[in-house]
Amino acid sequence: MIDDIESRLRRSLPDADVAVAGSGNRFEISVVSDSFLGLSRVKRQQAVYAVIEDLISSGAIHAVTIKATTRAESG
Repeated sequence: MIDDIESRLRRSLPDADVAVAGSGNRFEISVVSDSFLGLSRVKRQQAVYAVIEDLISSGAIHAVTIKATTRAESG
């Protein structure tokens, strides 16, 4: 599942650094991408949710924590 989430995010945000951790149906996702420039925290999370929405709807993912930042914000 981790590989699937990572590959989906990399296809959707090709410039992004993506890290996914977790087990079962609970995951932590970190995405660093300059495509988030100018977007609110909510809009950034919505962009990530959109990529995995079908996994959430099916129950494959029950809980997810998302950290979505730009390169400048990530240090």
